[in-house]
Amino acid sequence: MIYVLVPVRDEAATVGLLLWKVRQVFTAFEREYQLLVVDDASTDGTDAVLGPYARALPLTLVTHRDRRGYARSMEELLRLAVVRSDRPRRDVAVTIQADFSESPDELPDLIRRIESGADLVLGDPRRRPGMSFGERAARALARAGARALARVEGATAGVGTLRAYRVATLARMLREPGPLLRTEGWAADLELLARAAAASRRTEVITLASPVTARQRPSRATPFRSAWDVLRSARGLRPGDGALPTGDGEEDVAPPQPAPRRGRGRRGGRGRGRGGAPRAAAPPASPASPGPP
Repeated sequence: MIYVLVPVRDEAATVGLLLWKVRQVFTAFEREYQLLVVDDASTDGTDAVLGPYARALPLTLVTHRDRRGYARSMEELLRLAVVRSDRPRRDVAVTIQADFSESPDELPDLIRRIESGADLVLGDPRRRPGMSFGERAARALARAGARALARVEGATAGVGTLRAYRVATLARMLREPGPLLRTEGWAADLELLARAAAASRRTEVITLASPVTARQRPSRATPFRSAWDVLRSARGLRPGDGALPTGDGEEDVAPPQPAPRRGRGRRGGRGRGRGGAPRAAAPPASPASPGPP
């Protein structure tokens, strides 16, 4: 099973198209998949957009009534994937932004790397066409600082959401009680990398090639401020942060205290099945029929 994890906040203009594009990817790349989406208290009508897709796709939607932030939303998605998985050494979780700044077309390459033996695969956006000069420069600064200060494997791709994880690796990473992430934005991406790399036996980095799609809203990240946050966070990270004992057997994968299951979507061979677990907090039904906006 491939779990596609999408944190969402005020993405009404793009999230529906992104979900439909993910469906198209898995129609061609024949893998069983589920979409896990956390809507972090959106106020722009995102819930109305998501309603029809939740009925048409194998999608589980969790809605926050109060805003909790990117880091909390991402951690919730990772934990949900661990709880859902019954084959953690085979199952894969991939994370992607909802604003279409990351292309679903990249997902098959990340997933194949996990299927070939990697535990953690990082998408490095440094050479992607369409990225502004300011963002490229800020990312280069963040990358250099992360490599020098944190010395974490894969630090060259420490900023970015597009990643693939073996679910067993997530389970090892999430064993410790308490919040996983203490920072937000780009710094949270680096902090998550440090935790995951410590639990990973094999980490790989791939250069993302798909063009950056123009956002339908201004970016919430101020590149150089975000890079400065990464540098401050990197000083407190070390290669062993989050390291946990590992083993070779399935019994080594003990997920965190599981929440009661809300049901499972049907395994719709080749990712085309309907269903998905009931939503934790369902948004109002929308009369629109599912499909690309």
